Amino acid sequence: MGELKDADAVGETGNPVCGDISYIYIKVKEVDGVEIIDDISFQTFGCGAAIATSSMITELAKGMSLDDAMKIKREDVAEALSGLPPQKMHCSNLAADGLHNAIKIYREKREA
Repeated sequence: MGELKDADAVGETGNPVCGDISYIYIKVKEVDGVEIIDDISFQTFGCGAAIATSSMITELAKGMSLDDAMKIKREDVAEALSGLPPQKMHCSNLAADGLHNAIKIYREKREA
């Protein structure tokens, strides 16, 4: 938890309805030609469910290839937490979208 100094990319997401905002920080390294999430952290300002889903996304994604991490869906996050109440499922979108945004930003930087 917390800002990752020297992150390669930061994905920001927010939910204007509930006011939650999340930042997902990633550090990427190449291993045998594959880009891997070497380190990941988060800062989330919101309810307990938003914080829990952000924490869980870091557990799920650390050590994954960027391609595999892009496949993580909100259902994967909710399942890893043994479920979320229906009114809190949007929090799992916040976490997954933040990770996906960070990866997209990282890739855009690499292509530039």
